[in-house]
Amino acid sequence: MLKWSASVTDCKACPLVGKCMKVRGNKRGSKKTILLVDRQGKENLSEKMRDKIDNPVYRTLYGQRMRIIEPYFANMVYCKGMNRFTLRTRAKVNSQWLLFCIVHNIGKCIMPLARKYAF
Repeated sequence: MLKWSASVTDCKACPLVGKCMKVRGNKRGSKKTILLVDRQGKENLSEKMRDKIDNPVYRTLYGQRMRIIEPYFANMVYCKGMNRFTLRTRAKVNSQWLLFCIVHNIGKCIMPLARKYAF
């Protein structure tokens, strides 16, 4: 990653002015900072996602995520208390995630039974 700082007066002719961080304070001669990621052949997934979301078709699909996927994550974090993984290594974290998914699915199966056999 490359970090470049310049005075605000130098920014008028800069083609990357839109990627700069905001100036802190309105002091004369204050600096602006830009961080450039040097990937050297690796694809930039953030830019790829930005390009997708700029497309109206993908924007509507991505907007549906809030009502389809996010409630499950909210249930895991808020109701089940899974705000972090307590194990290390990918295999163990995957096992822990699958256990939380099983608990979530069992809870979904029990709710209709609880309503049916409520006193």
